[in-house]
Amino acid sequence: MDIHQIRQDTIGLQGKLFMNSAGSSLMPKPVMAAMTNYLQEEEVWGGYEVSDKRQADIGAFYTEVANLLNTRPANIAFTYNATDAYARALSAVPFRQGDVILTTEDDYISNQIAFLALQKRFGIQLVRGTTLPNGDLDLDHFEKLVQQHRPVLVSMTHIPTNSGLVQPAEAVGKICRQYNCWYLLDACQSVGQLVVDVQAIGCDFLATTGRKFLRGPRGTGFLYVSDRVLSEGLEPLFIDMRGADWTNVNEYTIQATARRFEMWEFSYASVVGLKEAVKYANTVGIPAIYDRNQFLLQQLRRGLEIIPGMQLLDKGSQRGNILTFRLEGLDLEATKAKLQQGQIMFSVTGKSSSLIDFTKKGVDWAIRLSPHYFNTPEEIAAVCDILSR
Repeated sequence: MDIHQIRQDTIGLQGKLFMNSAGSSLMPKPVMAAMTNYLQEEEVWGGYEVSDKRQADIGAFYTEVANLLNTRPANIAFTYNATDAYARALSAVPFRQGDVILTTEDDYISNQIAFLALQKRFGIQLVRGTTLPNGDLDLDHFEKLVQQHRPVLVSMTHIPTNSGLVQPAEAVGKICRQYNCWYLLDACQSVGQLVVDVQAIGCDFLATTGRKFLRGPRGTGFLYVSDRVLSEGLEPLFIDMRGADWTNVNEYTIQATARRFEMWEFSYASVVGLKEAVKYANTVGIPAIYDRNQFLLQQLRRGLEIIPGMQLLDKGSQRGNILTFRLEGLDLEATKAKLQQGQIMFSVTGKSSSLIDFTKKGVDWAIRLSPHYFNTPEEIAAVCDILSR
């Protein structure tokens, strides 16, 4: 990849050490230009006229995302964020009282709260798979739970927000297909840094955001919906005139594609911005992005693990570009101050957002660093040097 050009396209790298792509990454110039141009057209012509004129550009969003995930444009819906996408998918699952949702101990906080809300309101049972000592999901136990509980839905977070653990999405997909469970994958932290192939994974739904490793604008995301979901007629609980046609006074007909999961009104400037971000990632190439990210992550891990008092918290046999740590002798505010003095951009993960994992690890907070392919070995070395001092 042309790192020089990529860094020229990323003006936010100037004057700082940006290590927060798991939070909200830096948009490349083409993304900003696409959104600005679209908004300027709306300023002159109005939103309806511009969306009519730019249908080809808007439609290219679905094509780029389909290429990213190895699917068809008809299987993609635009959403406002990953949680929005996740909620729409969750609302389409035909739950009945007493049905089981099987998830893991490393799921995202908002997903867990949604499950508990379903449990509270509709009597849905929540079962969690356990982890092995190295942090990996215990797949043998997970399959036994599927056999025992026959869950209607299996849901998993591909990479938890509180650690770099990469969950075995494809292996879980095989279990779901074998036992005919609906499979919802939260890929909020994996799309844009890992090769995510929905055909290989075998998920029925995949929810993700634009703002993280895809380097798109905030307030954007998308939902993948499988052919199985479409053919069996699953639809979101609250559907509007984008997702269905009002065919009789007391009847409606859902759209044949994943657009049934969209709302009629959304920001088309954001759609073309996210399209440009996905196009940028496709052009650079996700395999190349993954290889460079792994190189940077290993350099960062090696540099940090030799620092006295450094406590690296991530587990698992496969790890993505999220690294969490604490420094002995420094509380949260002192650690944040040191990082801010060094112009390092980072996130803080608290126990409330990773209750099970952090309880096991015996911590109530962690600093999260998440380099991306636009970073350099020199920047990684600078981060390690600041932390060592």
